[in-house]
Amino acid sequence: MGLFSLFQRHRTFDHGIYPVEHKELTADKPIRRLPFAPELVIPLAQHKGAPAVPLVKVGQEVVRGEPIARAEGFVSVPMHAPATGVIRAIALTPTADGPKTSAIFLKVYEAASQEVLYDLERDLDAMTPEEIVAAVQDAGLVGLGGAAFPSHVKMKPPAGKLIETVVVNGCECEPYLTCDHRIMLEQSDALIRGIKLALKATGAKRAIIGVEDNKLDAVAHLRAVIPKDLPITAEAVETKYPQGAEKMLIKSLLRKEVPVGGLPADIGVAVYNVGTLAQMGDLLPQGRGLIERVVTVSGPAVSNPGNFMVPIGTPLRFLLGQVGLAEDRVGEVILGGPMMGMAVASLDVPVTKAVSGVVALEREDPDLDRRKVYPCIKCAECLKACPVSLNPSMLGELALARQYDRMAEEFNLDQCFECGCCAYVCPSNIPLTQYFRIAKSINRDRNA
Repeated sequence: MGLFSLFQRHRTFDHGIYPVEHKELTADKPIRRLPFAPELVIPLAQHKGAPAVPLVKVGQEVVRGEPIARAEGFVSVPMHAPATGVIRAIALTPTADGPKTSAIFLKVYEAASQEVLYDLERDLDAMTPEEIVAAVQDAGLVGLGGAAFPSHVKMKPPAGKLIETVVVNGCECEPYLTCDHRIMLEQSDALIRGIKLALKATGAKRAIIGVEDNKLDAVAHLRAVIPKDLPITAEAVETKYPQGAEKMLIKSLLRKEVPVGGLPADIGVAVYNVGTLAQMGDLLPQGRGLIERVVTVSGPAVSNPGNFMVPIGTPLRFLLGQVGLAEDRVGEVILGGPMMGMAVASLDVPVTKAVSGVVALEREDPDLDRRKVYPCIKCAECLKACPVSLNPSMLGELALARQYDRMAEEFNLDQCFECGCCAYVCPSNIPLTQYFRIAKSINRDRNA
Protein backbone atom coordinates (compact mmCIF):
# COMPACT_ATOMS: atom_id res chain seq x y z
CA MET A 1 0.00 0.00 0.00
CA GLY A 2 3.01 2.29 0.31
CA LEU A 3 4.28 4.43 3.17
CA PHE A 4 1.68 7.15 2.64
CA SER A 5 -1.23 4.70 2.82
CA LEU A 6 0.30 3.14 5.93
CA PHE A 7 0.45 6.58 7.58
CA GLN A 8 -3.15 7.28 6.59
CA ARG A 9 -4.28 4.07 8.25
CA HIS A 10 -3.10 5.31 11.62
CA ARG A 11 -4.57 8.81 11.54
CA THR A 12 -6.39 9.39 14.80
CA PHE A 13 -7.24 11.79 17.61
CA ASP A 14 -5.90 12.17 21.15
CA HIS A 15 -7.11 9.96 24.02
CA GLY A 16 -10.02 7.54 23.55
CA ILE A 17 -10.33 3.84 24.41
CA TYR A 18 -10.25 0.38 22.83
CA PRO A 19 -13.36 -1.58 23.89
CA VAL A 20 -13.90 -5.19 22.82
CA GLU A 21 -15.58 -4.95 19.41
CA HIS A 22 -17.80 -8.07 19.07
CA LYS A 23 -18.21 -7.18 15.38
CA GLU A 24 -17.29 -10.68 14.23
CA LEU A 25 -20.87 -11.75 15.03
CA THR A 26 -22.31 -9.87 12.04
CA ALA A 27 -19.51 -8.25 9.99
CA ASP A 28 -19.67 -10.95 7.28
CA LYS A 29 -23.46 -11.22 7.18
CA PRO A 30 -25.11 -9.54 4.16
CA ILE A 31 -28.13 -7.28 4.59
CA ARG A 32 -31.39 -9.28 4.58
CA ARG A 33 -35.05 -8.29 4.67
CA LEU A 34 -37.35 -9.41 7.44
CA PRO A 35 -41.14 -9.93 7.21
CA PHE A 36 -43.43 -6.99 7.95
CA ALA A 37 -44.85 -6.84 11.47
CA PRO A 38 -48.67 -7.01 11.63
CA GLU A 39 -48.67 -3.42 12.91
CA LEU A 40 -46.14 -0.62 12.55
CA VAL A 41 -45.83 2.29 14.97
CA ILE A 42 -44.47 5.49 13.41
CA PRO A 43 -43.61 8.15 16.02
CA LEU A 44 -44.04 11.74 14.85
CA ALA A 45 -40.86 12.83 16.68
CA GLN A 46 -38.07 10.65 15.28
CA HIS A 47 -35.68 13.54 14.68
CA LYS A 48 -34.21 16.66 16.23
CA GLY A 49 -36.52 19.63 15.83
CA ALA A 50 -40.30 19.94 15.66
CA PRO A 51 -42.36 16.73 15.42
CA ALA A 52 -44.14 16.01 12.16
CA VAL A 53 -47.87 16.75 11.84
CA PRO A 54 -50.26 13.94 10.74
CA LEU A 55 -51.76 14.11 7.25
CA VAL A 56 -53.94 11.04 7.72
CA LYS A 57 -57.01 10.10 9.73
CA VAL A 58 -58.02 6.95 11.58
CA GLY A 59 -59.49 4.45 9.12
CA GLN A 60 -57.68 5.90 6.10
CA GLU A 61 -55.96 3.48 3.72
CA VAL A 62 -52.41 4.31 2.64
CA VAL A 63 -49.93 2.79 0.20
CA ARG A 64 -46.28 2.07 0.88
CA GLY A 65 -44.23 5.24 0.51
CA GLU A 66 -47.16 7.67 0.81
CA PRO A 67 -46.60 10.75 3.00
CA ILE A 68 -48.53 10.35 6.25
CA ALA A 69 -47.15 13.34 8.22
CA ARG A 70 -45.74 16.68 7.08
CA ALA A 71 -42.72 18.57 8.36
CA GLU A 72 -43.47 21.33 10.87
CA GLY A 73 -41.06 24.03 9.75
CA PHE A 74 -37.52 23.91 8.39
CA VAL A 75 -35.96 21.91 11.24
CA SER A 76 -38.35 19.00 10.85
CA VAL A 77 -39.00 16.17 8.40
CA PRO A 78 -42.08 14.35 7.08
CA MET A 79 -43.01 10.71 7.65
CA HIS A 80 -43.98 8.16 5.01
CA ALA A 81 -45.97 4.94 5.21
CA PRO A 82 -43.52 2.02 5.62
CA ALA A 83 -46.16 -0.40 4.32
CA THR A 84 -49.52 -0.55 2.57
CA GLY A 85 -52.32 -0.75 5.12
CA VAL A 86 -54.86 1.20 7.13
CA ILE A 87 -54.41 3.77 9.89
CA ARG A 88 -55.67 2.11 13.08
CA ALA A 89 -54.96 4.95 15.51
CA ILE A 90 -53.05 8.14 16.21
CA ALA A 91 -52.09 7.83 19.85
CA LEU A 92 -49.23 7.78 22.38
CA THR A 93 -46.52 5.13 22.25
CA PRO A 94 -43.59 4.30 24.58
CA THR A 95 -40.13 5.61 23.65
CA ALA A 96 -36.64 4.48 24.53
CA ASP A 97 -35.93 7.59 26.61
CA GLY A 98 -39.05 7.29 28.78
CA PRO A 99 -41.83 9.76 27.97
CA LYS A 100 -44.54 8.63 25.58
CA THR A 101 -44.87 10.38 22.24
CA SER A 102 -47.55 10.72 19.57
CA ALA A 103 -47.42 8.10 16.84
CA ILE A 104 -49.35 6.78 13.87
CA PHE A 105 -50.38 3.12 14.22
CA LEU A 106 -50.50 1.40 10.82
CA LYS A 107 -52.17 -1.99 10.43
CA VAL A 108 -50.33 -3.75 7.60
CA TYR A 109 -52.32 -5.46 4.85
CA GLU A 110 -50.90 -8.99 4.85
CA ALA A 111 -52.07 -9.77 1.30
CA ALA A 112 -50.52 -6.62 -0.22
CA SER A 113 -47.46 -6.90 -2.46
CA GLN A 114 -45.80 -4.08 -0.43
CA GLU A 115 -44.45 -2.55 -3.59
CA VAL A 116 -43.59 1.15 -3.22
CA LEU A 117 -46.43 2.83 -5.11
CA TYR A 118 -45.69 6.45 -4.30
CA ASP A 119 -42.76 8.03 -6.13
CA LEU A 120 -41.78 10.79 -8.54
CA GLU A 121 -38.65 10.35 -10.66
CA ARG A 122 -36.20 13.27 -10.73
CA ASP A 123 -33.37 14.36 -13.01
CA LEU A 124 -30.61 14.87 -10.45
CA ASP A 125 -28.26 16.57 -12.92
CA ALA A 126 -30.83 19.29 -13.58
CA MET A 127 -31.55 20.01 -9.91
CA THR A 128 -30.22 23.19 -8.29
CA PRO A 129 -28.65 23.09 -4.79
CA GLU A 130 -31.86 24.60 -3.37
CA GLU A 131 -33.96 21.92 -5.05
CA ILE A 132 -31.70 19.20 -3.65
CA VAL A 133 -32.10 20.61 -0.12
CA ALA A 134 -35.89 20.65 -0.52
CA ALA A 135 -35.91 17.12 -1.94
CA VAL A 136 -33.82 15.82 0.96
CA GLN A 137 -36.33 17.27 3.41
CA ASP A 138 -39.26 15.87 1.41
CA ALA A 139 -37.63 12.43 1.66
CA GLY A 140 -37.65 12.65 5.46
CA LEU A 141 -33.91 12.04 5.68
CA VAL A 142 -32.12 12.42 9.00
CA GLY A 143 -28.71 11.39 10.30
CA LEU A 144 -28.86 7.59 10.34
CA GLY A 145 -25.76 7.22 12.50
CA GLY A 146 -27.92 7.84 15.55
CA ALA A 147 -28.07 11.64 15.83
CA ALA A 148 -31.26 11.89 13.72
CA PHE A 149 -30.58 15.53 12.86
CA PRO A 150 -32.48 16.57 9.70
CA SER A 151 -30.01 16.08 6.84
CA HIS A 152 -31.23 19.00 4.71
CA VAL A 153 -30.37 21.49 7.48
CA LYS A 154 -26.67 20.53 7.23
CA MET A 155 -26.86 21.16 3.49
CA LYS A 156 -27.82 24.77 4.05
CA PRO A 157 -25.09 26.18 6.30
CA PRO A 158 -25.60 29.47 8.19
CA ALA A 159 -25.02 32.70 6.32
CA GLY A 160 -21.33 33.43 5.88
CA LYS A 161 -20.27 29.79 6.32
CA LEU A 162 -18.72 28.11 3.29
CA ILE A 163 -18.44 24.33 3.18
CA GLU A 164 -15.18 23.18 1.61
CA THR A 165 -15.11 19.50 2.61
CA VAL A 166 -17.79 16.85 3.04
CA VAL A 167 -16.66 14.24 5.56
CA VAL A 168 -18.44 10.92 5.14
CA ASN A 169 -18.51 8.98 8.39
CA GLY A 170 -17.98 5.25 7.89
CA CYS A 171 -16.13 4.63 11.17
CA GLU A 172 -18.86 2.77 13.04
CA CYS A 173 -16.78 2.67 16.22
CA GLU A 174 -19.53 1.31 18.51
CA PRO A 175 -19.08 -2.35 19.53
CA TYR A 176 -21.39 -4.90 17.86
CA LEU A 177 -22.60 -2.57 15.06
CA THR A 178 -21.78 -3.47 11.45
CA CYS A 179 -24.64 -1.99 9.41
CA ASP A 180 -22.48 0.83 8.01
CA HIS A 181 -19.79 -1.69 7.09
CA ARG A 182 -22.29 -3.70 5.04
CA ILE A 183 -23.72 -0.54 3.45
CA MET A 184 -20.26 0.46 2.21
CA LEU A 185 -19.77 -3.00 0.71
CA GLU A 186 -23.27 -3.59 -0.67
CA GLN A 187 -24.66 -0.12 -1.45
CA SER A 188 -21.58 1.72 -2.70
CA ASP A 189 -23.26 2.95 -5.90
CA ALA A 190 -26.04 4.62 -3.92
CA LEU A 191 -23.45 6.00 -1.48
CA ILE A 192 -21.47 7.64 -4.28
CA ARG A 193 -24.65 9.17 -5.74
CA GLY A 194 -25.47 10.53 -2.29
CA ILE A 195 -22.00 12.03 -1.91
CA LYS A 196 -22.34 13.74 -5.29
CA LEU A 197 -25.65 15.25 -4.16
CA ALA A 198 -24.09 16.46 -0.90
CA LEU A 199 -21.19 18.05 -2.79
CA LYS A 200 -23.54 19.85 -5.16
CA ALA A 201 -25.91 21.04 -2.44
CA THR A 202 -23.20 22.32 -0.11
CA GLY A 203 -20.82 23.62 -2.77
CA ALA A 204 -17.96 21.63 -1.24
CA LYS A 205 -14.92 20.93 -3.41
CA ARG A 206 -14.12 17.47 -2.09
CA ALA A 207 -15.37 14.56 0.00
CA ILE A 208 -13.40 12.21 2.26
CA ILE A 209 -14.84 8.90 3.46
CA GLY A 210 -13.33 8.03 6.84
CA VAL A 211 -13.32 4.31 7.71
CA GLU A 212 -11.73 2.59 10.71
CA ASP A 213 -8.92 0.23 9.78
CA ASN A 214 -10.82 -2.79 11.07
CA LYS A 215 -12.83 -2.45 7.83
CA LEU A 216 -10.05 -2.32 5.25
CA ASP A 217 -12.16 -4.41 2.86
CA ALA A 218 -14.60 -1.48 2.74
CA VAL A 219 -11.74 0.98 2.10
CA ALA A 220 -10.41 -1.16 -0.74
CA HIS A 221 -13.86 -1.64 -2.25
CA LEU A 222 -14.68 2.07 -2.16
CA ARG A 223 -11.34 3.02 -3.67
CA ALA A 224 -12.02 0.57 -6.50
CA VAL A 225 -15.52 1.85 -7.32
CA ILE A 226 -15.16 5.62 -6.87
CA PRO A 227 -14.97 7.16 -10.37
CA LYS A 228 -11.57 8.71 -11.04
CA ASP A 229 -13.12 12.02 -12.12
CA LEU A 230 -14.86 12.62 -8.78
CA PRO A 231 -13.15 14.50 -5.89
CA ILE A 232 -13.88 11.67 -3.47
CA THR A 233 -11.32 9.68 -1.50
CA ALA A 234 -11.60 6.84 1.02
CA GLU A 235 -9.16 7.00 3.93
CA ALA A 236 -8.49 4.57 6.77
CA VAL A 237 -8.19 5.86 10.33
CA GLU A 238 -7.17 4.06 13.51
CA THR A 239 -9.74 1.79 15.10
CA LYS A 240 -10.39 3.57 18.36
CA TYR A 241 -13.50 4.69 20.22
CA PRO A 242 -15.06 7.28 19.70
CA GLN A 243 -13.49 7.73 16.26
CA GLY A 244 -16.98 8.07 14.77
CA ALA A 245 -17.80 11.24 16.71
CA GLU A 246 -17.77 14.02 14.13
CA LYS A 247 -15.29 16.24 15.99
CA MET A 248 -12.89 13.31 16.42
CA LEU A 249 -13.17 12.22 12.80
CA ILE A 250 -12.59 15.76 11.54
CA LYS A 251 -9.46 15.98 13.66
CA SER A 252 -8.23 12.60 12.45
CA LEU A 253 -8.81 13.27 8.75
CA LEU A 254 -8.22 17.01 8.42
CA ARG A 255 -6.16 17.95 11.48
CA LYS A 256 -8.71 20.67 12.18
CA GLU A 257 -10.56 21.29 15.43
CA VAL A 258 -14.14 22.44 15.73
CA PRO A 259 -14.10 25.48 18.04
CA VAL A 260 -15.57 25.14 21.52
CA GLY A 261 -19.29 25.75 21.26
CA GLY A 262 -19.04 25.74 17.46
CA LEU A 263 -20.15 23.52 14.59
CA PRO A 264 -18.22 21.76 11.80
CA ALA A 265 -19.53 24.45 9.43
CA ASP A 266 -17.39 26.96 11.34
CA ILE A 267 -14.29 25.34 9.84
CA GLY A 268 -15.82 24.61 6.43
CA VAL A 269 -16.87 21.00 7.03
CA ALA A 270 -20.14 19.08 6.80
CA VAL A 271 -20.31 15.53 8.20
CA TYR A 272 -22.75 12.82 7.04
CA ASN A 273 -23.09 9.16 7.94
CA VAL A 274 -22.59 6.66 5.12
CA GLY A 275 -26.06 5.24 5.68
CA THR A 276 -27.61 8.68 5.34
CA LEU A 277 -25.88 9.38 2.02
CA ALA A 278 -26.61 5.89 0.67
CA GLN A 279 -30.32 6.44 1.35
CA MET A 280 -30.05 9.88 -0.23
CA GLY A 281 -28.53 8.39 -3.35
CA ASP A 282 -31.22 5.71 -3.48
CA LEU A 283 -34.32 7.75 -2.65
CA LEU A 284 -33.87 11.10 -4.38
CA PRO A 285 -33.65 9.84 -7.98
CA GLN A 286 -36.98 8.06 -7.44
CA GLY A 287 -38.61 10.83 -5.42
CA ARG A 288 -39.30 8.47 -2.53
CA GLY A 289 -39.37 8.88 1.24
CA LEU A 290 -37.39 7.11 3.97
CA ILE A 291 -39.47 4.09 5.02
CA GLU A 292 -36.81 1.57 6.08
CA ARG A 293 -33.22 1.41 7.23
CA VAL A 294 -30.41 -1.10 7.83
CA VAL A 295 -30.17 -2.23 11.45
CA THR A 296 -27.61 -4.50 13.10
CA VAL A 297 -29.31 -6.92 15.51
CA SER A 298 -26.72 -8.64 17.67
CA GLY A 299 -25.64 -9.64 21.16
CA PRO A 300 -25.26 -12.87 23.15
CA ALA A 301 -29.03 -13.12 23.78
CA VAL A 302 -29.75 -13.40 20.03
CA SER A 303 -29.33 -16.76 18.24
CA ASN A 304 -29.39 -15.40 14.67
CA PRO A 305 -27.62 -12.01 14.67
CA GLY A 306 -27.27 -10.10 11.43
CA ASN A 307 -27.84 -6.93 9.43
CA PHE A 308 -31.42 -6.40 8.37
CA MET A 309 -33.44 -3.98 6.27
CA VAL A 310 -36.14 -3.04 8.77
CA PRO A 311 -39.31 -1.01 8.08
CA ILE A 312 -39.52 2.12 10.23
CA GLY A 313 -42.01 1.49 13.03
CA THR A 314 -41.29 -2.21 13.51
CA PRO A 315 -41.83 -3.09 17.21
CA LEU A 316 -38.72 -4.45 18.93
CA ARG A 317 -40.66 -7.44 20.18
CA PHE A 318 -41.42 -8.52 16.60
CA LEU A 319 -37.91 -7.77 15.33
CA LEU A 320 -36.19 -9.71 18.11
CA GLY A 321 -38.64 -12.57 17.72
CA GLN A 322 -37.49 -12.96 14.13
CA VAL A 323 -33.83 -13.36 15.10
CA GLY A 324 -34.23 -15.77 17.99
CA LEU A 325 -34.23 -13.67 21.16
CA ALA A 326 -33.79 -15.84 24.26
CA GLU A 327 -36.29 -14.04 26.50
CA ASP A 328 -35.43 -16.21 29.48
CA ARG A 329 -31.80 -15.10 29.29
CA VAL A 330 -31.97 -11.48 28.11
CA GLY A 331 -30.91 -8.94 30.70
CA GLU A 332 -30.97 -5.73 28.70
CA VAL A 333 -31.88 -4.56 25.19
CA ILE A 334 -30.02 -1.50 23.93
CA LEU A 335 -30.96 0.70 20.99
CA GLY A 336 -27.73 1.70 19.26
CA GLY A 337 -24.40 0.47 20.56
CA PRO A 338 -23.52 -0.40 24.16
CA MET A 339 -21.36 2.72 24.64
CA MET A 340 -23.81 5.49 23.70
CA GLY A 341 -27.02 3.54 23.15
CA MET A 342 -30.06 3.58 25.37
CA ALA A 343 -31.55 0.60 27.24
CA VAL A 344 -35.27 0.16 26.71
CA ALA A 345 -37.79 -0.62 29.40
CA SER A 346 -40.32 -2.10 26.97
CA LEU A 347 -40.03 -4.24 23.86
CA ASP A 348 -43.07 -2.40 22.49
CA VAL A 349 -40.75 0.48 21.51
CA PRO A 350 -40.59 0.76 17.69
CA VAL A 351 -37.54 1.00 15.45
CA THR A 352 -37.15 4.65 14.42
CA LYS A 353 -34.94 6.42 11.90
CA ALA A 354 -32.32 6.89 14.63
CA VAL A 355 -31.90 3.17 15.44
CA SER A 356 -28.72 1.80 13.88
CA GLY A 357 -28.51 -1.26 16.07
CA VAL A 358 -30.33 -3.42 18.59
CA VAL A 359 -28.04 -5.20 21.07
CA ALA A 360 -29.49 -7.87 23.37
CA LEU A 361 -27.25 -8.69 26.34
CA GLU A 362 -27.63 -11.67 28.64
CA ARG A 363 -28.16 -11.34 32.37
CA GLU A 364 -24.78 -12.88 33.07
CA ASP A 365 -22.98 -10.86 30.40
CA PRO A 366 -19.95 -9.01 31.84
CA ASP A 367 -21.16 -5.83 30.13
CA LEU A 368 -24.09 -5.88 32.57
CA ASP A 369 -21.96 -6.29 35.69
CA ARG A 370 -23.57 -4.08 38.36
CA ARG A 371 -20.57 -3.83 40.62
CA LYS A 372 -20.43 -1.68 43.71
CA VAL A 373 -19.56 1.99 43.19
CA TYR A 374 -16.52 3.15 45.18
CA PRO A 375 -15.20 6.68 45.86
CA CYS A 376 -12.97 8.29 43.24
CA ILE A 377 -9.31 7.37 43.84
CA LYS A 378 -7.92 10.23 41.69
CA CYS A 379 -6.18 7.82 39.32
CA ALA A 380 -6.74 10.14 36.32
CA GLU A 381 -7.70 7.28 33.99
CA CYS A 382 -10.82 9.21 32.98
CA LEU A 383 -8.71 12.26 32.07
CA LYS A 384 -6.51 10.10 29.87
CA ALA A 385 -9.56 8.63 28.11
CA CYS A 386 -11.70 11.74 27.57
CA PRO A 387 -11.52 12.61 23.84
CA VAL A 388 -12.40 16.29 24.45
CA SER A 389 -9.91 16.71 27.33
CA LEU A 390 -12.39 17.38 30.13
CA ASN A 391 -11.86 16.51 33.80
CA PRO A 392 -14.49 13.82 34.39
CA SER A 393 -13.26 13.20 37.93
CA MET A 394 -13.92 16.77 39.01
CA LEU A 395 -17.20 16.87 37.10
CA GLY A 396 -18.28 13.71 38.91
CA GLU A 397 -17.49 15.24 42.32
CA LEU A 398 -19.48 18.37 41.42
CA ALA A 399 -22.39 16.25 40.19
CA LEU A 400 -22.56 14.44 43.54
CA ALA A 401 -22.56 17.86 45.24
CA ARG A 402 -25.31 18.99 42.82
CA GLN A 403 -23.23 21.97 41.71
CA TYR A 404 -24.60 21.72 38.18
CA ASP A 405 -24.08 25.39 37.27
CA ARG A 406 -20.42 25.19 38.20
CA MET A 407 -20.01 22.05 36.09
CA ALA A 408 -21.07 24.03 33.03
CA GLU A 409 -19.50 27.40 33.80
CA GLU A 410 -16.08 26.32 35.09
CA PHE A 411 -15.53 22.82 33.72
CA ASN A 412 -17.15 22.90 30.25
CA LEU A 413 -19.80 20.26 30.88
CA ASP A 414 -21.56 21.16 27.64
CA GLN A 415 -18.54 19.93 25.66
CA CYS A 416 -19.23 16.38 26.88
CA PHE A 417 -21.06 14.37 24.21
CA GLU A 418 -21.67 11.42 26.54
CA CYS A 419 -19.40 8.95 24.74
CA GLY A 420 -18.94 6.86 27.91
CA CYS A 421 -15.13 6.61 27.80
CA CYS A 422 -14.72 7.90 31.35
CA ALA A 423 -17.21 5.47 32.87
CA TYR A 424 -15.70 2.60 30.87
CA VAL A 425 -12.21 3.05 32.32
CA CYS A 426 -13.19 4.06 35.88
CA PRO A 427 -11.82 1.46 38.37
CA SER A 428 -14.28 2.70 40.99
CA ASN A 429 -17.24 1.91 38.70
CA ILE A 430 -18.58 5.46 38.98
CA PRO A 431 -21.39 6.00 36.42
CA LEU A 432 -19.90 9.29 35.26
CA THR A 433 -21.76 9.48 31.95
CA GLN A 434 -25.11 9.10 33.70
CA TYR A 435 -24.14 11.85 36.16
CA PHE A 436 -23.29 14.20 33.29
CA ARG A 437 -26.46 13.39 31.37
CA ILE A 438 -28.56 14.24 34.43
CA ALA A 439 -26.60 17.44 35.10
CA LYS A 440 -27.04 18.67 31.52
CA SER A 441 -30.74 17.90 31.63
CA ILE A 442 -31.17 19.88 34.86
CA ASN A 443 -29.20 22.80 33.43
CA ARG A 444 -31.35 22.82 30.28
CA ASP A 445 -34.51 22.89 32.39
CA ARG A 446 -33.17 25.74 34.49
CA ASN A 447 -32.15 27.75 31.43
CA ALA A 448 -35.50 27.19 29.79
